[in-house]
Amino acid sequence: MVGRQKIPADAIAEHTRLAEEIRSHNRAYYQEDTPVVSDAEYDALFQRLIALEEQYPALKTSTSPTMTVGATPASGFAKVEHRIPMLSLANAFSDDEVTEFFDRIRRFLGLPLTAEFAVVAEPKIDGLSASLRYENGRFTQGATRGDGSEGEDITRNLTTLKSIPGEIEGAPTVLEVRGEIYMTRSDFLALNTKQAKAAGKIFANPRNAAAGSVRQLDPQITANRPLQFFAYSWGELSSPISDTHWGALAQLRKWKFNVNPLARRCSSASEALQFYRDIQQRRADLPYDIDGVVYKVDRLDWQERLGFVSRAPRWALAHKFPAEQAETLLEKITIQVGRTGALTPVANLLPVSVGGVTVSRATLHNEDEISRKDVREGDRVIIQRAGDVIPQIVSVLLDKRPRGAQPFIFPDHCPVCGSHAIREEGEVVRRCTGGLICPAQVVERLRHFVSRAAFDIEGMGEKSIQAFFDEGILRSPADLFTLEKRNADAPIPLQIQEGWGEVSARKLFAAIEARRTISLERFIYALGIRQIGQATARLLAKHYGSLVALRAAVEAAQDMESDAYRELTAIDQIGPSVATDLVAFFAEPHNREILDDLGQEIHVEDFVSRQTGNSPMAGKTLVFTGTLSLMTRDEAKARAEILGAKVAGSVSKKTDYVVVGADAGSKVKKAAELGVKILTEKEWLELIKSV
Repeated sequence: MVGRQKIPADAIAEHTRLAEEIRSHNRAYYQEDTPVVSDAEYDALFQRLIALEEQYPALKTSTSPTMTVGATPASGFAKVEHRIPMLSLANAFSDDEVTEFFDRIRRFLGLPLTAEFAVVAEPKIDGLSASLRYENGRFTQGATRGDGSEGEDITRNLTTLKSIPGEIEGAPTVLEVRGEIYMTRSDFLALNTKQAKAAGKIFANPRNAAAGSVRQLDPQITANRPLQFFAYSWGELSSPISDTHWGALAQLRKWKFNVNPLARRCSSASEALQFYRDIQQRRADLPYDIDGVVYKVDRLDWQERLGFVSRAPRWALAHKFPAEQAETLLEKITIQVGRTGALTPVANLLPVSVGGVTVSRATLHNEDEISRKDVREGDRVIIQRAGDVIPQIVSVLLDKRPRGAQPFIFPDHCPVCGSHAIREEGEVVRRCTGGLICPAQVVERLRHFVSRAAFDIEGMGEKSIQAFFDEGILRSPADLFTLEKRNADAPIPLQIQEGWGEVSARKLFAAIEARRTISLERFIYALGIRQIGQATARLLAKHYGSLVALRAAVEAAQDMESDAYRELTAIDQIGPSVATDLVAFFAEPHNREILDDLGQEIHVEDFVSRQTGNSPMAGKTLVFTGTLSLMTRDEAKARAEILGAKVAGSVSKKTDYVVVGADAGSKVKKAAELGVKILTEKEWLELIKSV
């Protein structure tokens, strides 16, 4: 059983560190348009995370960034819910990985291993993803990707782009066109020249310039920026526009959307790889930045069957270009402390231009990474990037090492609170033991609590939290909701931070008041429990339904022999590692005190009361066993999850259906013993065929 797999402590620790770091990078890239790592470094982190999860499948819970998309929308714009999620793409970095992509599709669909099929290949534009909604042929709404489920309403800004038609003829009643907003290199250089003359913001690269130009509260600013739009896909449709991806692109062209003229229909993997090599050679001569090639299965009925995993469609792949490199000086190594106490070393570099982008910082991950590469202050180092800003350190130029350069001594005390920083046996991360007495950890936890994916309290930014903490006004999450009352008794000093005054106070109190009711999944995420990201929080909310039920179940799960523990670890994508962190959080008296205090101030909505849909599988728990004949196991599982079912790996009293294929084993016997309804594959398909 995967959930019982023994996982080394160092693998668990590395997975936790990587997940936390990638989420931080997602926020910087998607919310703030100021990425702090290069594409190359981000991709390297992501691939390592994938490798760990492939080696230890129990680590692949819905907390993992491999199961999520982007980051929550930024404030300042109304929110737009995507009726069909705007997914990210899985990445490939070699020909072998592309070949494996084609093989996976064959296996999923049950095709012969030698069968060839067509894909549409096109350059991967380095811009900002956007969705355009048309109703009865008129442009009615534009939105950013956001976290894939919810984006920002940028309708007024997009109406200023000449490459986006305001009206189209012959379109379905509802047409949602998706594509990339970008800026050419020449327009980018001209914009920065103009900005410099006006003492305005200088953008790091065309992608940042495009994203920053779209996210303007004043549409006139957007109108004055040289933005363009390439259409490459679609979302919601009231009626089909083609039966192939290639045909759909042709239809978008007829409706006057710009579609990349370099896109090509390739009939095989070898033809797709040749297209990649051709585009790579032409990359420098293109007028816009690209960072790879995207492949999409051409047949739309196959796209529908293939479906998607949490963060990416199975029918598409991004084949990334190799990283660019440069040499620079590592001036100093500093240590940052995160909300879980993790000490993360950061390399501060002599600014250097890599592919037209100036970079000055890079993470060094942990003390093992520093030791493995023998990185020292004063070293000349090779850094690399593939798209955006800060790179990773590839190697040290030992022949250029200055005399007297000393090995970096990783601190054994927290640089913020002075508490011991220990590294538990088998772990790669050293953590501050200060816990709630460590200002860095407390502040980071409070920042997480009010973040956009959690309570989303506008006006309570990093500076405000730090200022309130320093004044002793804010120490725990519940303090937020007593802030207005305490201010009436003892007004908050007006000099607490720059720009703070009565108007600021009123706005902040109103923003806090508006968050006294919160959804269960947001509340769980806001607690900042290790390994509990947005996807896992939603999974837990969906499974337990209410905060009362969740608390009772997890507190009971402290007994690892209990039914509660077995139920927790049987939830698909939640293994022993996540369960351990979850149980530990609810076992800590201080955390229970925080929950009780919050219970006096806020209302957490039950998840069950908000479930909708008429699918016969919605909310049901299924177990598949045996060999299926009408579709592959992967396809059956994907279909069930799309219909709202929970797919488990073992049979329990809470299982609703066991779907049986050929040569089924002990799970059928267990189902019969428990009185669980058993369905044949045909009976299950009959049950869901009307959906």
